[in-house]
Amino acid sequence: MSFLGQHAPADLARRLAHVRWIAGGTGAGKSTLTQSLAERHDLLVYDGDRAEQGYINRCTPQQQPYLFALLRTPLEQRWTGRTADEIFQAMPSLYGETFGFVIEDLLTLPADRPVLVDDFRTLPRDVAPLLTRREQAAFLLPTPEFRRNALGTRFADPARARANWGSSDHADALAKRLARDELWDEEVRHQALELDLPVLQVDGSRSVAELADELAAMFHLRDMRGMART
Repeated sequence: MSFLGQHAPADLARRLAHVRWIAGGTGAGKSTLTQSLAERHDLLVYDGDRAEQGYINRCTPQQQPYLFALLRTPLEQRWTGRTADEIFQAMPSLYGETFGFVIEDLLTLPADRPVLVDDFRTLPRDVAPLLTRREQAAFLLPTPEFRRNALGTRFADPARARANWGSSDHADALAKRLARDELWDEEVRHQALELDLPVLQVDGSRSVAELADELAAMFHLRDMRGMART
């Protein structure tokens, strides 16, 4: 039985009542907003990208078949010979394969102050049963143009592009990445609407500070700037 299957959702929701979640689409500025909120409000951050390495030794072909298969696929083959839809359908996150690892990790962290989860992999249907109120989670979805600019800048660095796509055609890989991410956004938007969870569109018209203000109010965070922790 999986970790989540061993615990009642109501009990986990109670134990995770101090946790706030930022998820959604790639290139929406989630990490930038997380950093801003953490500095303002003295939050402990759970970085899903950094934590992912720790999932590898815990995955099994039975519980995480898509992740297990992905880890055994060379970088080049992850983006070549498949359509964007096929790549999307093979995403471990689409099936919540690593969400149990996130919860396991969160339960080991101190609960004396809010914890902010920055995790692209979290879907609304995974986190919804673990919320005591809907405003504990927000899903940021960038407009296609905003994401295209963000990822174009990010992967303009050849070393970073190689680290993600190996020696495959980087222009083709980026095009498939953008198309896959659009499919992911559609899934997130559909689930969030169905579950009445907050979605914020990111198009560059508002500053990081303005978005952080909105999230802070939604998350009921106290501004700790200039105050010493006791």
